[in-house]
Amino acid sequence: MHTLKVFNSILTSGAMAPDSLGCGRSPPYAITERANMFHDYAKINVKGGDGGNGLVAFRREKYVPLGGPAGGDGGRGGHVILEGDMNLRTLTDFKYRRHYKAGKGIAGGPKNMTGANAPDLIIKTPLGTVVRDEEGRQIADIVTSGQQMLAATGGRGGRGNSSFASGKHKAPEYAENGEPGEERWLTLELKLLADVGLIGLPNAGKSTLLSQVSAASPKIADYPFTTLTPNLGVVRLDDSSEFVLADLPGLIEGAATGIGLGHRFLRHAERCRVLVHILDMYPQEGKDPAYNFAVIQEELKLYKANLGLLPQIIAANKMDLPGAAENLQKLRSSLGNDFAIHPISALKGEGLKPLLWSIIRLLEEAPPPMIEAIEEIRQTIVQAEKPFLINEIAEGLWQVCGKRVEKLVAMTDLDNDEAVLRMQHIFISMGLEEALRKAGVNVGDTVEIAGKQFEYTE
Repeated sequence: MHTLKVFNSILTSGAMAPDSLGCGRSPPYAITERANMFHDYAKINVKGGDGGNGLVAFRREKYVPLGGPAGGDGGRGGHVILEGDMNLRTLTDFKYRRHYKAGKGIAGGPKNMTGANAPDLIIKTPLGTVVRDEEGRQIADIVTSGQQMLAATGGRGGRGNSSFASGKHKAPEYAENGEPGEERWLTLELKLLADVGLIGLPNAGKSTLLSQVSAASPKIADYPFTTLTPNLGVVRLDDSSEFVLADLPGLIEGAATGIGLGHRFLRHAERCRVLVHILDMYPQEGKDPAYNFAVIQEELKLYKANLGLLPQIIAANKMDLPGAAENLQKLRSSLGNDFAIHPISALKGEGLKPLLWSIIRLLEEAPPPMIEAIEEIRQTIVQAEKPFLINEIAEGLWQVCGKRVEKLVAMTDLDNDEAVLRMQHIFISMGLEEALRKAGVNVGDTVEIAGKQFEYTE
């Protein structure tokens, strides 16, 4: 009979490489520079807490000879949970911390006492966060405050020796280690939740309008691409009439194909219920406003067809400049009655009240925000999953992969001979010993399972 004999375990950990300051972390100026950036994309690693270890213990009471096993089970490791928070606006926090690990469950105690479960790790995310797994599948869409999503499950607690007692084995001297927590990478993508989105070519006056009708303070200057990040503001007309307004920058011709900033920020328009198109009635390039309107409409449809179907209203801006009235007349003739057109001057605050009330009326009739349905993942098992896979890494070095065998090794106390013997019996029953012999493993070869190395011996 051949066996797998434990002779070594390899534990490696990657150390953070020191930077030019010799301190393993980014210099302070890098953090200061990035703090003002708008982050709407992040990739994070989440790991549930490991379960607590089971305990090997026996009853030791006066006048109770051979009291039997009394080792308790370990507690469950903490889950990692994503939770929507209405007070957050960006994914900036995830740029400075990418790894999240929940706590480990408490080990079992004597007298069959079960260890306490570890508390769950709650990670706050802004509303509008779309969560995808490593394969790119959408697994959650956090759109309401307090909405939770289980990102990684904690491992169950290991069983104490009292759980292994039987009529044939009345005094087991081994227990299980806690089950490792689930670990995976997740991609977070933010799509702003705003009632109304301001769209238009650069320098059309979107930021100026936002600053006039809300308390937002976007950067405003007389050159294209002044606004590099979306800005949000709350517009309040009276006690019962208010809405969230978003300035969506970077839309130019070709934005849907990745030109300019539009490819990155177009997705923020998906959640808007109404779009307000800001048209410059005195365009610096000298192009017709109707042409500029058609450019943005085409980019919306190219990016996502249903964006062009959202309710829209046109704000004809910069009416205080010479020649704007003639351009407005041409625009009305070109578009006819397809869109409501409101002449305004965002800089001087003229015509804004009628525009805002029109937006309120449009919101009353507009459909709810478009939230993509998460497809239910159905899995049809045609045949049982193989419990392990054997690979020859090098001469005399073999690797065994498989969730079942890796989990078994992780939950076995390799310093306990009786626990190792139990693991060996399970290997034999699942056919691992025979499979290794058929694969060509020789006595003295090294077999690696879950980062632990074993010697194949008599």
